[in-house]
Amino acid sequence: MAIKKIAFIGLGNMGYPMAGHLLRAGYQVCVYNRSEEKALRWVAEYGGSHAQTPAAAARDADAVCVCVGNDDDIRSVVLGDEGVLAGMRSGSYLVDHTTASAELARELAGIAAGHGVAVLDAPVSGGQAGAENGCLTIMVGGEADDYAAIEPVLACYARMQRLMGPVGSGQLTKMVNQICIGGLLQGLSEALHFAEQSGIDAHAAMEVISGGAAQSWQQQNRYQSMLAREFDFGFAVKWMRKDFALVLDEARRNGAQLPVTALVDQFYADVIAMGGENWDTSSLIRRLDRER
Repeated sequence: MAIKKIAFIGLGNMGYPMAGHLLRAGYQVCVYNRSEEKALRWVAEYGGSHAQTPAAAARDADAVCVCVGNDDDIRSVVLGDEGVLAGMRSGSYLVDHTTASAELARELAGIAAGHGVAVLDAPVSGGQAGAENGCLTIMVGGEADDYAAIEPVLACYARMQRLMGPVGSGQLTKMVNQICIGGLLQGLSEALHFAEQSGIDAHAAMEVISGGAAQSWQQQNRYQSMLAREFDFGFAVKWMRKDFALVLDEARRNGAQLPVTALVDQFYADVIAMGGENWDTSSLIRRLDRER
């Protein structure tokens, strides 16, 4: 079945431009957002249509994409009389871009199967800039045939996408991503703090090591704003703590040892206590400033 009509549920910082890419690629797109004002603004900017409920948006859609905040948000827009499953037809696809638990992904797949709907968990990485520029990384869990059908849709806003295994595997891979980011940012924070305390030119230090083994996306894209103590952009600390809660819960379930991740999670708690819940995750360096 060729996918032509798509419902997009959730027009936050990520979903708003992602839905726009779909419409510009030629798909028929109907959106739903909890705040109708934002849905109307999206329609005015891109075209397409909007619906009053998730179920109404999903009616007759070939695929439904969901991009909301957490497990509870997903349940609220997917399940129940007004949820998307109430409007989806048999043979369609439910693609969840929310960073959520692997357990929920499996739960939804079981429920959706009773409606003849295939579920793919497809969390994204790349932030708002990646969504706006159509260059997200998407980690997908689901069946191979279902992924093959939905791959062209994801390509509208993905630079990299890959099927990682059965349902739940996308969320597990996103957890791997967040573990890496947290550790990298704490290391980068300590490196910059050390350079400043040592009296060397921290900018020069970052430039010279960028050609060696210490180079990373975080190092290249965050060190300047970290040195300037600018954090009013990017991925908020409160969302990283939400993601770390998922990671640490899964680790308790599978027996993985994550001592550094658990420590960085507590450091983010300290940043929130400083008033930084909406600061970018690179704000870990602010915690080190307290000790000066």
